[in-house]
Amino acid sequence: MDNYNTDVSASRLALSESFNVATYFVDRNVEDGRGQQLAVLCGDQQLSYGEVLNLVNRAGNVLAQKGLRKGDRIVILLPDSPNFVASFWGAIKIGAVPIPMNTLLTGEEYAFMLRDSGARALIVDGSLLEKVAPHLPSLPNLTATLAVGRNQLAFESFENLLEGASSQLTPAPTRPEDPAFWLYTSGSTGTPKGAIHQHRDMVHCFESYAKGILRITAQDRVFSASKLFFAYGLGNALYFPLGVGASTILLPERATAEKAFQVIDRYRPTLFFAVPTLYAAMFQVPDAEKQYDLSSVRCAVSAGEALPAALWEKFHERFGITILDGIGSTEMLHIFISNRLDDAKPGSSGRIVPGYEAKITEERGNEAAPGEIGNLWVRGKSAAAGYWNRPEQTRATFVGGWTMTGDKYIGDENGYFWYCGRTDDMLKVSGMWVSPVEVENAILAFPSVAECAVVGTCDADGLTKPKAFVVPSASAPPPEQLENQLREFLRTKLAGYKMPRWFVFTESLPKTATGKIQRFKLRQS
Repeated sequence: MDNYNTDVSASRLALSESFNVATYFVDRNVEDGRGQQLAVLCGDQQLSYGEVLNLVNRAGNVLAQKGLRKGDRIVILLPDSPNFVASFWGAIKIGAVPIPMNTLLTGEEYAFMLRDSGARALIVDGSLLEKVAPHLPSLPNLTATLAVGRNQLAFESFENLLEGASSQLTPAPTRPEDPAFWLYTSGSTGTPKGAIHQHRDMVHCFESYAKGILRITAQDRVFSASKLFFAYGLGNALYFPLGVGASTILLPERATAEKAFQVIDRYRPTLFFAVPTLYAAMFQVPDAEKQYDLSSVRCAVSAGEALPAALWEKFHERFGITILDGIGSTEMLHIFISNRLDDAKPGSSGRIVPGYEAKITEERGNEAAPGEIGNLWVRGKSAAAGYWNRPEQTRATFVGGWTMTGDKYIGDENGYFWYCGRTDDMLKVSGMWVSPVEVENAILAFPSVAECAVVGTCDADGLTKPKAFVVPSASAPPPEQLENQLREFLRTKLAGYKMPRWFVFTESLPKTATGKIQRFKLRQS
């Protein structure tokens, strides 16, 4: 199978030798005359681009006053909010390296990443202080802990420091290849790893995906249910809108299906970003199309894991919204294969995003033929420089300019990519490869199924067979009846060896904080 590549200006993007990405996404809006335009909506709070610049400069000065310098790591443990925006860009502007972290982890997990990163500063929401505070004395590199909001443990107040800081800040003289920020991988396949991203990386994603695929403009208003600590959400809700002078809607709390509908109805976004799990939950809300006005949404986007064709079709039919499914990764920062506004093919991840290349290889490393399952490799200028302090894993993942995604894919003759599952999720049944995604899509096409996941389980003879975990819809019949109906339905959809040997009906599936199904937990059950 030939490499797929689209050569556009994004792939030849030239940045000056001295380049600080904070000035590109923040200062530039004011310099271009957008200082009075709306930049951020968060609850009842609204910030113009001029106010964002003012806040970012104050945050940078606070960090500099605390002794933070170029290259120092600063952990950001905050909900989506103006303080997150200020902390992230303020750190980058002084040449430091912010590390946004998942706000749903345990104290032990935070302690590991704080220690692993050698962070010198922590900006933390008051609601999370009790989790992290017991671990702080064991972190010798940490010299400053700044609290936001409720602060019963008497740490220094970030907000108070902001008020007294100067609103003037000269950017540090960084280069496009200098570290700008880190993002820790989810750790779903082992210990979390810090992916090091450079000043140029966000610009490449913005130019190639936000402008090239979404066609984002200053008139757009975006809402991402996926949070800023997630690589996907960071682009959606922060540097994509700021790249064109658009407005972003930030939701500090968790985005449930009902909350997502309420935000869309109230704030009228034109671009909506979520993961398949949330789209499935939104579809289950009774009479949502009558209760909420979704007419402002010109385009919805899905990533994080593959969007089943059945869910795409049901969502589109009910709400009239086209969802652009795509694949990205923490290592590549954002989406590099995607469907298009005028070319959305349900069930596929779409085609390569301009400015990237992708290839599918078979087990011996040769190019896979069209229709043959293989390993997905990608390359583009947004790739991480590597993992912090993980030389072996860096060499295994980043090979000759290519990034090994760990995903199994099929490419067709028309350049579309079809997801088959993670490398570790593939099943060998009766000597033949089975994609759990194919089986899941078949099950999800049945009207009484809300969600499902398929894993491999050994039978009495020690042979691997598919096992399906199914979340019934609210109107589903009793489990025994539903299983009989499902088996009858699937006989015309799947080959015999792909048919689940067992069905387990459950109220929910285990998921990560970013909405991905944790199949390893299902394999253990």
